[in-house]
Amino acid sequence: MAQAEIGLIGLGVMGSNLALNIAEKGNRIAVFNRTAARTKEFYAEAGALKDQVVPCETIEEFVAAIRPPRPIIIMIQAGAAVDQQMELLRPHLEKNDIMIDAGNANFRDTMRRFDALKDSGLTFIGMGVSGGEEGARHGPSIMVGGTEESWKRVEKVLTSIAAKYKDDPCVAWLGENGAGHFVKTIHNGIEYADMQMIAEIYGILRDGLKMSADEIGAVFAEWNKGRLESYLTEITAKVLAAADPISGTPMVDMILDKAGQKGTGKWSAIEAQNMGVPATGIEAAVAARSISSMKGEREAAETILGLPDVPELKVADRAAFIKDLENALLAGKIGAYAQGFAVMAAASKEYGWNLPMPTIAKIWRAGCIIRSQFLDEITSAFTKAPDVANLIVTPAFASMVKETDGALRRVVSTAALSGLPTPALASALGYFDSYRRARGTANIIQAQRDFFGAHGFDRVDGADSHHGPWGSGLNA
Repeated sequence: MAQAEIGLIGLGVMGSNLALNIAEKGNRIAVFNRTAARTKEFYAEAGALKDQVVPCETIEEFVAAIRPPRPIIIMIQAGAAVDQQMELLRPHLEKNDIMIDAGNANFRDTMRRFDALKDSGLTFIGMGVSGGEEGARHGPSIMVGGTEESWKRVEKVLTSIAAKYKDDPCVAWLGENGAGHFVKTIHNGIEYADMQMIAEIYGILRDGLKMSADEIGAVFAEWNKGRLESYLTEITAKVLAAADPISGTPMVDMILDKAGQKGTGKWSAIEAQNMGVPATGIEAAVAARSISSMKGEREAAETILGLPDVPELKVADRAAFIKDLENALLAGKIGAYAQGFAVMAAASKEYGWNLPMPTIAKIWRAGCIIRSQFLDEITSAFTKAPDVANLIVTPAFASMVKETDGALRRVVSTAALSGLPTPALASALGYFDSYRRARGTANIIQAQRDFFGAHGFDRVDGADSHHGPWGSGLNA
């Protein structure tokens, strides 16, 4: 029997779907699960793809079934379980074999694992996979971090299973060690911001304009035909149109308003802070999810504080205001993407990855959760100016920011006056206003720091005097 081209450990939903995708694209795959019963069940359900699958009940059998150098995908819960699985595998592997973590790992864990294998003859790939269950089965966006040599060993298989955008496979080698998982983390951070801004617009339509779920769904469906065309806009329209099979009411109205999170958004915000890069949209989205989880506290606070005493949102021209909402969401999305790419650019320098920004935009055009029509424009912008400081100062996006600025400003101010929370949209407005203001207000902060801590400051005239005449107040 011919050896498998690749192996996969972990036949949960994501692992099973990825394995079927690999098999369907003509690649022979060996599979192993901690419980042999699950391996047998998976094989029995493989149907016409059985001939491409080698089910294995022991690690020894599994490793022997794969053509050296052996690439082995580990698709299990992120964290300690991956380390444990690697330790179980190591005694059975040979020089140049490759362990591949395809879960939502913290890139720092990936760097640690990569370094731990440096002198062992084995190597490691940290592989970000985006697209959820559907993407894993039919074509995800794949972000690879590892040695170029290990990438070349898996390139054929990964290219065959990746999503395609106009025949371009949405997969790329992005650099060594943690590069792939870092890019996937920032992808998820942008996703958090995008979802939160959609939720804020939904809130204005629901609580401000008193529109029903069906009416709001129709608005998002219309927006998906224009510049907001994206996977998240599309599914928002679909979930708003869905009815609860139990009550018959809109499904979304029956869902408890407590959002879950698995850590990637928080990691994005933390790494942005570590590198001193503002990612205010991501930070606002992470905080909003945390506040959403405090359901009991929010209910108690509403009882004590009440809601702002404002009437139903009154707008002179309803259609014009809904157009403002569309443009405000576009502006917010631009801010989130700009911040995400700025964080990746800083990390690229910090870790010596040389991340290819146009390529990242390209591989996000299909398969992943944040795929949208304007990723083509982002690709073009970074291709023309790969070292630009920020996406929003490229000609195409500067024009879009100027065009949507008024709408974002009107929406955020209207929402604030009506007591409707828009933390992510407001953060985008604050980001734009701060980033484009040549003379800001940090001079007073520097004066305060020098007053109480003698931290010093630079002068606008360049004079060699770095402390103020604070007198006895200094160091108080």
